[in-house]
Amino acid sequence: MKNQRLMSLDALRGFDMFFIMGLSGLVATLCALWPNPVTDAIAHNMEHVAWDGLTHHDTIFPLFLFLAGVSFPFSYAKQQELGYSKAKVYAKIFRRAAMLIFLGLIYNGLFRFDFENLRCASVLARIGIAWMGAALLYVNFGVKTRAWISVAILVGYALLSKYVGAPDVVDADPLSREGNLVGYIDRMFMPGRLIYDNNHFDPEGLLSALPAVVTAMLGVFTGELIRLPKERMSGERKTLWMFLGAAILIVVALLAKGFVPINKMLWSSTFVCAVGGYSVAMMALFYYLVDVRGWQKWTFVFRVVGMNSITIYMAQRIMNLWTTSNYFFKGAASHMPELWGNVFVNLGYVIVCWLLLYFLYRKKTFLKV
Repeated sequence: MKNQRLMSLDALRGFDMFFIMGLSGLVATLCALWPNPVTDAIAHNMEHVAWDGLTHHDTIFPLFLFLAGVSFPFSYAKQQELGYSKAKVYAKIFRRAAMLIFLGLIYNGLFRFDFENLRCASVLARIGIAWMGAALLYVNFGVKTRAWISVAILVGYALLSKYVGAPDVVDADPLSREGNLVGYIDRMFMPGRLIYDNNHFDPEGLLSALPAVVTAMLGVFTGELIRLPKERMSGERKTLWMFLGAAILIVVALLAKGFVPINKMLWSSTFVCAVGGYSVAMMALFYYLVDVRGWQKWTFVFRVVGMNSITIYMAQRIMNLWTTSNYFFKGAASHMPELWGNVFVNLGYVIVCWLLLYFLYRKKTFLKV
């Protein structure tokens, strides 16, 4: 059986996760060494926006979800080669979604057994639910039908966001933090604690999972394109089509943001298009460099992370890796000027996280969900 694993996919996933495992903090401390409008702008992009708008940090989560979508056409093809029945495929989809939801609960403190204050929504649950929706659509519908379903979701969600506000908030803008329908649905139906403003709103809630399905579906469409045999389309042409698709998505987001703002918290339709364009462009870039041109050696540092991405996401929550990092790096940092010491400590944290994953990589130990 042919190994269809995309090296560019692991590399891009690792690049994305680097920002989660300390690269954002490292970049911010480096920018503090030379304050000027350019470095200030770069440092600003290492943080989430408060509400409307978009920074690089807001692209990390949706890019990871997008990449989960990219991988599914490859895994589904492998399942078909193995002769899996539809029932077995469905079982794997549901099991993976359930496992991600469960890991999200663990991340949120399930084993404290404080169920009244347990947050049920999570990044991993959003990935599991949205990926599951995209996977089920892929298994059951053709490309054109799924494209129309995706458009219908985005248009319908945009209209809902714009014109339907929370019934329990009087005279509030439906697109505000207080008056949006997303928060209302969560207040009514989400068990446990919501993350913001005393149970007022949760950015990974129920209703906003619907447009997130389209984020995953954009990844599925990209994975389908990449899987086309070379006889039908060369790698160079696939790359051009991906860049074209990315440009179209970004233009749509820019044209429509006056109607519905780009907003990660609401996972607005314009946010889906904007980060979808970024994600497709990044996939095109990595695919071209790694799989088309064959420049692969430089990706090793990223692939070590990308092949164990959920491991490092969970490990940073469960293990105190900062304690380990400080043990080795804080002493030397204390003898440096403060700003340089901050850089050294943040660099140390990234190194500690990477070495943990490298150890697992050498032992061929991977957390697969």
